[in-house]
Amino acid sequence: MERKTMTKPRPCGCKGCRTCLICETHYGAETLKLKLQLDKNIGYVYCPFCNKAWQGWDMDLYKQHPHHEGHCIDYSGVYIKLDFINEEEEMELMKNIDEMPWDISQSGRRKQNFGPKTNFKKRKVTVGQFNGFPNFSKFLQERFHAVDILKGYQVIEQCSLEYDSSKGASIDPHIDDCWIWGERIVTVNCLSDSVLTMTRYSGDYKKYNLPCADNYEPIIDQDGCIMTSNISNLTALDISKPVNDHNVIIRIPMPRRSLLVIYGEPRYHWEHSVLREDITSRRVCIAYREFTPPYMPGGLDEAIGNEVREKAKTFWDHRNHENKNRKNS
Repeated sequence: MERKTMTKPRPCGCKGCRTCLICETHYGAETLKLKLQLDKNIGYVYCPFCNKAWQGWDMDLYKQHPHHEGHCIDYSGVYIKLDFINEEEEMELMKNIDEMPWDISQSGRRKQNFGPKTNFKKRKVTVGQFNGFPNFSKFLQERFHAVDILKGYQVIEQCSLEYDSSKGASIDPHIDDCWIWGERIVTVNCLSDSVLTMTRYSGDYKKYNLPCADNYEPIIDQDGCIMTSNISNLTALDISKPVNDHNVIIRIPMPRRSLLVIYGEPRYHWEHSVLREDITSRRVCIAYREFTPPYMPGGLDEAIGNEVREKAKTFWDHRNHENKNRKNS
């Protein structure tokens, strides 16, 4: 069958420069794929034990701790909790997740998304069909309370993302939107190890709604502690500006069953991606987001924020639920 290059959404879910092995093989989309030029010689692997990044590329380098060799650099804004869940919890969690329907996404991924309906270009948010989260995931959110850096964190979006190695799944470099999603980006990693690849962002300041973060007070200080006051009056974007101007790529390990939180510098000044080469078997991550200050008490958009946060307190039985709250965006 003759292959046709398709720039519009393809049957696999990809569109534009977002591609997977299916559309690259059957629809000629390899010509559209974003080509990343990454120099592995400037790679550094973050170690969750000493909170430094050590020169190299392979994520297993962190396992050499405390016997690291070579050059290291400081890299703030990362928190990793190994074994955040145990094997039995992971097995039960995945059983329940797979009992729910998946939606196709781009770049070989599938998703299950629970959260408000958002329009990033128009900066509009509505409750939509959001009505809380599946009950089987409640224990994860409850466990956040024991993590110091997540003090005051209220989940308003939960998204399960499946990465399938047979489809060449990946996610291109990006910064999570700064208009609606708050400072702390949280991920629980399941089924297999992977890596978050961080590259310094030097593009359009307005992309990702980055100027919004210039109006927010930071939640976490430069020492990684929850801020109780902002004496310096620095914004979230200012306080997180890189201290060093290293020309490096940071590789953050995401071991199976671990919790990852990024904030501060890597949240606002680095793009993160998951490379196809780092998906070696099925991986499912559960990503969590919190609101930005305008949607919190006292903010300009407090009313809609309160409505969404009230919905987010609900947990329901996925086996008896009609899933009307699922966001199909």
